[in-house]
Amino acid sequence: MIDQLWIILLGFVAGILGSMIGLGGGIIVVPVLTFLGFPPTVAASNSLFAALSNATASTISYSRQKRIEFSLGIKLGLLTIPGTVLGAVISNDVAPDIFKILFGFVLIASAGYIFLRKKIETKEKTLSKQMAVFAVGASFFAGVISSFFGIGGGIIFVPLMVVGMGMAMKKAAPTSQLILLFASLSGVIVHSILGHPDFFQAGLLAIGSFIGGLVGARLSLDVKERYLQILVTVVILIAAGKLFLDSLSGNSNLFGF
Repeated sequence: MIDQLWIILLGFVAGILGSMIGLGGGIIVVPVLTFLGFPPTVAASNSLFAALSNATASTISYSRQKRIEFSLGIKLGLLTIPGTVLGAVISNDVAPDIFKILFGFVLIASAGYIFLRKKIETKEKTLSKQMAVFAVGASFFAGVISSFFGIGGGIIFVPLMVVGMGMAMKKAAPTSQLILLFASLSGVIVHSILGHPDFFQAGLLAIGSFIGGLVGARLSLDVKERYLQILVTVVILIAAGKLFLDSLSGNSNLFGF
């Protein structure tokens, strides 16, 4: 038990960052577990338990701050569920080196979003029919990504809400946590049915992530976001580089020979 306590700390750190930037803590948890040799399905499914716990804590805190658009968040959250089922099922067949390469690209996209998020804010606009249709497709895709990689769909939903729907960033990131609540819950259920998680380790991650989510939501009111952006971007890019290097070191298995 003592040897596993570092997992609570990992969940706590990931929960703080995930809550503050609206992406979920999976962008921290999954690379760490992957570096430690966890199979992709275990890393993703364990991370989803942390994401669910983090989203629950963040949603509670942000709702008290009145920063969540509940109607939109519930609709987009429900639309992610079919994608999360598909993502969990196809994760069964992914090779570790392929997973590392794909997740490396997800991390690079996440770093780009984090660094540029303040520059994508737009004036409020009316939601067009075309954007509504796009939002349905984006929600399904975000569900696939969330369940397959064990991360939140914030990398898709926050830009969608800010750029496509004209929502202010101070509400988009909290609303993405409500959406992640639906995506992570359905992902956890399907991964559990498939027997992917290590429930003890997932529980420890969830404990740390819940506390981190509460702390992160509170800190988001006071912290200088630019410093946080730079720090998290650098860490994520380093992690992406490490994933690429690790995948290349095992590239003899990438194509089956």
